[in-house]
Amino acid sequence: MPGKHKTILLWVLTICITTPAVGVGEELTEECAELSNSTWQEYRQQRARLRLRYLVLTRKNPDCAHVFTQDAHEPSGFNVSLPTKVIIHGYRAMGSRPSWVKELARTLLRAQDANVLVVDWVYGASFAYNLVVQNYKEVSIQISILINQLQNQGCRLESFHFIGISLGAHVAGFIGTLFEGKIGRITGLDPAGPMFKGADTFDRLDPSDAQFVDAIHTDSDYFGISIPVGHVDFFLNGGKDQTGCARSKFASMYGYVICDHMRALHVYMSAINGSCPLTGIPCSSYEDFLKGNCMTCEVFKGRCPTIGLSENSGIAVSPILKEQKLFLLTSSSPPFCTHHILLELEVSPLGKSAELEVKLTTGALEEEQRLRLQTDATMYRTVWAYPVALCEIGSIQVRNTGARFYRQGDVHVKSVCLSEFPSLRPEEPLCVNDVHVRRGAPWSHDYVQACGDF
Repeated sequence: MPGKHKTILLWVLTICITTPAVGVGEELTEECAELSNSTWQEYRQQRARLRLRYLVLTRKNPDCAHVFTQDAHEPSGFNVSLPTKVIIHGYRAMGSRPSWVKELARTLLRAQDANVLVVDWVYGASFAYNLVVQNYKEVSIQISILINQLQNQGCRLESFHFIGISLGAHVAGFIGTLFEGKIGRITGLDPAGPMFKGADTFDRLDPSDAQFVDAIHTDSDYFGISIPVGHVDFFLNGGKDQTGCARSKFASMYGYVICDHMRALHVYMSAINGSCPLTGIPCSSYEDFLKGNCMTCEVFKGRCPTIGLSENSGIAVSPILKEQKLFLLTSSSPPFCTHHILLELEVSPLGKSAELEVKLTTGALEEEQRLRLQTDATMYRTVWAYPVALCEIGSIQVRNTGARFYRQGDVHVKSVCLSEFPSLRPEEPLCVNDVHVRRGAPWSHDYVQACGDF
């Protein structure tokens, strides 16, 4: 470790010598500032300079960003007595400004009275990804100089919450390393995977970078990282393919390339808006989660972590556990919330394989799942993402599809049960026993229990 600290000190000294005090002497050239756009020509001319800028938004100017300046006479509006949210964008392949920054800033300000400081490093984040990765630590050091200056003006390290998107998550992580983990919080939104999956913790986001680190994973098989990098890591729909994102290369460029990757950001904003809770369930793997093998949060003393701004994601246990993998299912559009319904089906031994179609109905809403039954098993469990709560389900239908490769004529269902998790109320499973399902003759059952009956 001493060698690493010497390297950091050398970088800091180099940057401090060559970089003027951040924000000092800058003048507002327009009433409302925008993030940079970088063209290829500008990139060629300026690639030796990172050209960092800082924009600040507060509840006094939520729709009109000001270039940050430390001169008290300038109207930046920064208040050292308030907590500070620092937004760090990621790689910008074509040099365009990230269009989502203002929406994220407004979302944060609606939820909390704070300074929102946006790091504009578009010039250093554009075009050649391998060169951008080479520069990200220098970006971190320049930002750390600003944090030091703000400390001198009265800001506390624990009052900073860094929100890094993609490569920006690792920028935030290295800032945390420079401050020896004393930063209050770092949130990584689908932290970048390429060139980081096998990196040492010194070179990527990890739990030691802040007092609390949370991450949301939505594209871990392509642009995102597949390993836990925080105290809690939320893997949405397994952390890979997101519902509603195109799967065909003939779809739109956005849908095919970055829809999964950017879903973490949109889910995070939706969670902050607070229209419904997005709760993660600890489990060793997504496969075990889908089999219903993980339904409680006993490791957190029964209180499941949630995505959003709640302190430590709502975790009350101390010390905070590290690298906890959490899984949850989401819908394809805001607010992305869904209910986790466990379907348990027990059948009598089969002489031939079969396929059952199980359909849940609530009013005009219908959702179905198919279960392939084998001759060597009698118990089947699967987790279902359903739009409404268990107590709102109107009916269940089971049909023996009689598909080409599933020849079993009749299936005797010993029991079919539905239960919801995690549940704040001790709800009993909805179960029906002793059902015969013949090919071509669907069986159905209506539920009359309402949510108010509990």
